[in-house]
Amino acid sequence: MKTCVFCAIAAGEALAVVVREWPEALAIRPRSGGVNDGHVFVLPRVHVQDAGTDPDVTAAVMRRAAELMAEFPAANLITSKGEAATQSVLHLHVHVVPRQSDDGLPLPWTPQHAARAAAQKGVTS
Repeated sequence: MKTCVFCAIAAGEALAVVVREWPEALAIRPRSGGVNDGHVFVLPRVHVQDAGTDPDVTAAVMRRAAELMAEFPAANLITSKGEAATQSVLHLHVHVVPRQSDDGLPLPWTPQHAARAAAQKGVTS
């Protein structure tokens, strides 16, 4: 898929800061710098749209993400499927986000969760 930025990176046709490489996947730093130090994307070298498309490719990517995650005392492992779930690049990728208790980084679903809890509270009152 030539219009996919992650396919171009995997093929060596687009620049990226590659943190680690494996035969089936690679880990890169987000172009934005990420949400904190150590934030990386793990993506397959083949084009797979999302984690629900090909379970075997997803499992291989998750295995590699878990290897990276094991290097941190605390971390989030995050992936999304579809634009409504905040997937902005339609190529499977897993975020490995190292965490610290005082990092102040909210999880993506926190605002929605808080809004839902507030709405339920209003309904039951």
